[in-house]
Amino acid sequence: MDALATQEQTEDFLAALRAGDERAFLSLVEQYHPTMVRVARGFVGTEAVAEEVVQDAWMGVISGIESFQGRSSLKWWILCILTNCAKTRGQKERRTVPFSSIVADGDDPAVAPSRFLDDSQPRWAGGWAAPPQVWGEERLMSDEMLDLVERAIHRLPDGQREVIVLRDVEGLDSNQVCSLLGLTEANQRVLLHRARSRVRAALESYIATGERGP
Repeated sequence: MDALATQEQTEDFLAALRAGDERAFLSLVEQYHPTMVRVARGFVGTEAVAEEVVQDAWMGVISGIESFQGRSSLKWWILCILTNCAKTRGQKERRTVPFSSIVADGDDPAVAPSRFLDDSQPRWAGGWAAPPQVWGEERLMSDEMLDLVERAIHRLPDGQREVIVLRDVEGLDSNQVCSLLGLTEANQRVLLHRARSRVRAALESYIATGERGP
């Protein structure tokens, strides 16, 4: 449902969905299906499995629309159903790992320590030795770079991928992501920072060497 729709329009649309109006349901699918596939892809291994997860979620929407009370937005309610389906499928694929294993001691740092100045220069210790590159918006928005970002996201550890898809691809805020994934705010921030740093590192590597990675 369009975010600018009036309350009366929203109620009429929900009434049509509850009455089994096929056109209303097709309108809902057209609006949210691409978003749902992107979110599901953050939890499972392939596009095909993501499509299956979304189909399961749509079945949940159909069977549960009668009980939807409108206390949240319709989009949020659908995303909650989708996330539950995606988590279940991801666990079956044994792709979900504990947060502790993602940020455990000895894990590869999100940014290489060599990028920072060490204690040999106490006044500047911890500052950038090799600062991030500045890229033009036109270059970042090219099809080539967007494809590289998508590849980099799909190579991330599960938790990092789930968070960055919801935050940076779908635009949810931190509270929403914590609610959907069952994370604390601190954990969410760490996962997002690591995910963003690794995607940026992939972009830097490609710009420097021309190598896309797997």
